[in-house]
Amino acid sequence: MKPIDDQALAEAPHDPSAFCSTRQAADLIGVSHRTIQLWVENGTLQAWKTAGGHRRIVMGSIQKLLDKRRDAIAPPTPTPAAPAARRRVLVVDDEASLLRLYELEMQSWDLDLEIVKAGNGFEALIRIGEQRPDILVSYLSMPGMDGFRMIRTLRGDPAYSNMAIIVVSGLDRSTVRTMGLPDDVPFFPKPAPFADLRRAVEGALAPATA
Repeated sequence: MKPIDDQALAEAPHDPSAFCSTRQAADLIGVSHRTIQLWVENGTLQAWKTAGGHRRIVMGSIQKLLDKRRDAIAPPTPTPAAPAARRRVLVVDDEASLLRLYELEMQSWDLDLEIVKAGNGFEALIRIGEQRPDILVSYLSMPGMDGFRMIRTLRGDPAYSNMAIIVVSGLDRSTVRTMGLPDDVPFFPKPAPFADLRRAVEGALAPATA
């Protein structure tokens, strides 16, 4: 049985309400008399013995045990929902001034977008492998690797074949389709009308959000 401190023992005769019998402790905690005895023996409850050999349980140790039980069964504090991850858009164009214009415009859309930029198709494929953007907005006629070849490369790779793609080009629609642009890729003339481009970006991101 774990002994109580000398001060508590000294106060015992003068403050009977600070102690109770094992039977009273069992009723207060809602366990059996034998459980109280075991808790006294292993030190879970503080107690002392009277001259007649009766155990007296310290009320403070009973309250601590009740507090621990209450805390253990209390419903957990709700964890705040993590903020939604920002959506990443890769914009590809060989004109740096236009890339900057796209970036400024998209940042004003209040869509919480992260803008990634590339100057040609080859650089874009590197950015895609590094950052896995949600959507690609690309010009077609670029030096090095043009947009047509870049899109064919993406559609031929199972890891990226379903990436949302939007095309901007100075070529007319029929010429672009003749040169092999997939029919499901939205097409806008260059310079792209930003209101239409925003609707296309929102539409491309909506399925992933749902």
